[in-house]
Amino acid sequence: MSDRQDVHNAGIPVLCQACEARHRGVCGALSPEQLVALSKTSSKHRMQAGEELVGDAEAVDRYSNILSGVVKLTKTLSDGRQQIVGLQFAPDFLGRPFKAESEIEAEAATDVLLCSFPRAAIERMMRESPGLEGRLLMQTLKELDEARDWMVTLGRKTAAEKVASFLLLIARHIDPTSQPSRGPVAFDLPLTRSDIADFLGLTIETVSRQISKLRADGVIRVENNRHVTVERLSRLEARAGF
Repeated sequence: MSDRQDVHNAGIPVLCQACEARHRGVCGALSPEQLVALSKTSSKHRMQAGEELVGDAEAVDRYSNILSGVVKLTKTLSDGRQQIVGLQFAPDFLGRPFKAESEIEAEAATDVLLCSFPRAAIERMMRESPGLEGRLLMQTLKELDEARDWMVTLGRKTAAEKVASFLLLIARHIDPTSQPSRGPVAFDLPLTRSDIADFLGLTIETVSRQISKLRADGVIRVENNRHVTVERLSRLEARAGF
């Protein structure tokens, strides 16, 4: 490790040094001393695809940083019907501060790695560190902007544009440094065709047909039914109506 890296990591817990949430997530607002204090109560753990992370109306006692993988957020109606209302990616913050109960269900859409810490610890640090509160506010505003964009996608776009928008959403979050002129970007679909259809308000057959059309037109490549390569983001953006 270089001297510059030594200085950069001075006082940073080993657990946090290579963590993306420290650089791009909410923990980036914490001082080395606060990271040390938080690391003493935090733990990393892996969850397999399909496992429940947070239950609907469940008491909130811990929050988590998503270090890798994709989390599916679902809302359940009183009669048991469910709707996928969002996806979260690394290094998003999983949980709603100052809420005693969760209002959605969070499930691992893929295998995920989480760094979890007690609710009391993070809420105490929010009171002590305006920067942390600011980071959480920025994530909340980002999620609000994305939700508004998704309302337009669901309410106004064609089936072809919806499927392209979904693939673009995944590509941009899997590789946040990607530019429209760059390519290719590759990823595994984090949802089944059934879940994609639910998320987009389409039938499974329509989702499959639109993916096949994108592949036939050379916008994407699909291997093993789940691994997608976007040749050029600009072409996918055009198909998504941007």
